[in-house]
Amino acid sequence: MIEQYVWDLEEVDETQVAAVGGKGAHLGRLSRIEGISVPAGFCVTTDAFRRIMAEAPAVNDRLDQLSRVNPEDREAIRTLSAQIRQTIEDIAIPDELAAAITGALARLGDRTACAVRSSATAEDLPTASFAGQQDTYLNVVGPAAVLRHVSRCWASLFTERAVTYRQRNGIDHRTVHMAVVVQQMVFPRAAGILFTADPVTGNRKVATVDAGFGLGEALVSGLVNPDVYKVRDGEVIARAIAAKQRAVQALPAGGTQEVTIDSQRQEQPALTDAQVVELVRLGRRIEAHFGSPQDIEWCLTDDDAGFHIVQSRPITTLFPIPEADDEENHVYVSVGHQQMMTDPMKPLGISMWQLTAMVQMHAAGGRLFVDTTRRLASPASRAGLLDVMGKGDPLVRDALETVLDRDGFVPSLLDEGPGGPPPGGAPAPIETDPAIVTELIERSQASIADLERGIRTKTGPALFDFLLEAFEEHKRVLSDPLSMKAIMAGMEATWWLNDKLQEWLGEKNAADTLTLSAPDNVTSEMGLALLDVADVIRPHPEVVAFLQGVGVEDEGFLDELAKLAGGPEARDAIESYLDRYGMRCVGEIDITRPRWRERPTTLVPVILDNVRNFEPGAAERRFEEGRQKAQQKEQDVLSRLRALPDGDRKADETKRMIDRVRTFIGYREYPKYGIISRYFVYKQALLAEAERLVRAGVIPDQEDVFYLTFQEFHDVVRSRQGDDQSIQQPIQQSIGQLIQERKDAFRSYHALTPPRVLTSDGEAVTGAYRRDDVPPGALVGLPVSAGTIEGRARVVLDMAEADLEAGDVLVTAFTDPSWSPLFVGIAGLVTEVGGLMTHGAVIAREYGLPAVVGVEQATRRIRDGQRIRVHGTDGYVEILP
Repeated sequence: MIEQYVWDLEEVDETQVAAVGGKGAHLGRLSRIEGISVPAGFCVTTDAFRRIMAEAPAVNDRLDQLSRVNPEDREAIRTLSAQIRQTIEDIAIPDELAAAITGALARLGDRTACAVRSSATAEDLPTASFAGQQDTYLNVVGPAAVLRHVSRCWASLFTERAVTYRQRNGIDHRTVHMAVVVQQMVFPRAAGILFTADPVTGNRKVATVDAGFGLGEALVSGLVNPDVYKVRDGEVIARAIAAKQRAVQALPAGGTQEVTIDSQRQEQPALTDAQVVELVRLGRRIEAHFGSPQDIEWCLTDDDAGFHIVQSRPITTLFPIPEADDEENHVYVSVGHQQMMTDPMKPLGISMWQLTAMVQMHAAGGRLFVDTTRRLASPASRAGLLDVMGKGDPLVRDALETVLDRDGFVPSLLDEGPGGPPPGGAPAPIETDPAIVTELIERSQASIADLERGIRTKTGPALFDFLLEAFEEHKRVLSDPLSMKAIMAGMEATWWLNDKLQEWLGEKNAADTLTLSAPDNVTSEMGLALLDVADVIRPHPEVVAFLQGVGVEDEGFLDELAKLAGGPEARDAIESYLDRYGMRCVGEIDITRPRWRERPTTLVPVILDNVRNFEPGAAERRFEEGRQKAQQKEQDVLSRLRALPDGDRKADETKRMIDRVRTFIGYREYPKYGIISRYFVYKQALLAEAERLVRAGVIPDQEDVFYLTFQEFHDVVRSRQGDDQSIQQPIQQSIGQLIQERKDAFRSYHALTPPRVLTSDGEAVTGAYRRDDVPPGALVGLPVSAGTIEGRARVVLDMAEADLEAGDVLVTAFTDPSWSPLFVGIAGLVTEVGGLMTHGAVIAREYGLPAVVGVEQATRRIRDGQRIRVHGTDGYVEILP
């Protein structure tokens, strides 16, 4: 039937993406918006594409091959995709299909110039725009030419860039089909792109217009630099008029050509300010209709028709804004940058962290944020907040100050918020007594033991009721006043030592050495303990050889290990390590991440590195060397202080602070260990409940519950009726749909870069170090562990893929406590995220590693294998020739 192959644009809406693709659906919906001019046209549906594909069975074999190709194997993708395209283009269009297309074309006029545009079903979606992945052909004239270019559009589903894009986004090639939009060609005086949100900053209230002469192809292809206008609240707030030397124009017989713009016209604006404001007004109408910021292609003709809209798609690169229940301004600070985990979290992970956190947290883009607006608005709390943020991450402080400098964005309130600790204030009122740390650790262990005993018999709704009570205990442990005092005592003593010893002795970051091998640091002990595991394994060549062959999926390797000579001892050593530290993993604040106990193969590469790079007894030796260095530093500092005026007083105060920092700084790591220990208990119980849902047929896979919030998981369990085999069918179906939607959204979140600071306008505010004391070309960061080291950069994004040798410098996006086993084998550390008191910084100081954190885009600007020099005292990294 003709109707199944061709639909007029006016017949199309967003419910028909499967038939007309994303672009066709958007254009059909655009054409219904009052006051929006969309060129007339029709869609060749996906039924036509499937008819063509049925004519080419050989394509299926090549699609099978393509599905097995690594997304990074560009040569294989290039070859296979070219073969598929050629096959499709060679297929003769069946007569009835050709008749349907030419019949629709006749309604526009056989000789009407047309734009022939690809419209894939996975295109212009809220989570993936696929912009530029398929082909568009302009000024196509005549039925034969239109049919030929429709075939080319079908084939363009398999361009190398489109294939690669789908494979990297986990989209099955067979699930995507191609429709084609044929529209009456517009011959514009000016054309370009309108972004209804600033594509650079993300600000939803600032629209950006790119404009040039002739067809918009000149801008899209990069042939010319556009005029750029920024509009806010109906007013042009910035403009940059480019010298537009070239343009693309239509040829009378079809096709396009580049032309030179008259020299007197080159620097004239393509649009007047009034036209720009009118265009943005139209864009806001389109944005409101679609419900999200839009990337809009527009044309302006010489007649009185005004602006024509030829495409609109969602801007998928913008970071989402946390939902608020008011219209007030808000300033959000990233939790991930403070917790050293900026990857997206699954919904269960987000909701669990929200339920157990001490402050309210808001989710957006798979990340968590804290609303700091009220604390910034109150002068009493503002100074303390900025001071704490600055110590943690200077880029966050600078970004907050940038927002505060904007008149009126953050209102000024009466002093009502709690003030933070005054800069340089007195240490917390707590006695310097190691027994305090011992007591706190025992309290935490007792609380976890109570949790384990209490949760054993809980299932179904009773489990969730129990967990809600456990979360209150979780928060009580976290907010224990004595624990908070111990943490602050160690941190404030560190700041005091750094400030005073620089003032009195001119020495930077002296506390870095004074804290070496501090007692009771569970995270540094974790790294050293894996050296002890290597000591057990090293004498047994058969065990070492076996471990070298263990892959990520070989989860039963511990049982096989026990069959080898020396294997039982090796297995026991690893099991003992997992008993103490197996609840940890990379990204551990997300409860859904696989723990070492669940995936022990993660540790194998690190164990093998330790076997290769260290001698027996390295753990004890390293700890003792650090302790002696700290002791020698203490003696040196105190001796030099006593030689100063009023030296005895200064030395006595410094000695008290050194004792204080060594008593408490190690405990800084323990609360996180306690949190993650509790999380593992929660997770085991929740997974057991998920397995019951699998057996009941509610969900197909145990880990599907990771895509539900805690409350949704609870609701599903409560909704079950009768025995394990029964569930309300509508609930089951809706849960499956919800889980799939969440999986798609989670996949899309990986492409987003979370900002340190985000406003309710959607603006991602990036801070700056504002320093002029670094060499030209150096990468600036935050100094967190003193010393200077040169070495080979090893850029590692996945701990399980680390291959480190002695003397290497680890360069990565972020490190949480799970990375500490790698620290024992490296010479220095560079991260993109971090602060003075984040875990990576603390452990780098513990091990005496020069470290610079907060280096923007370090993993992109430093290449794996390059020689670099890390200035841990001064906070910058040099890339060496």
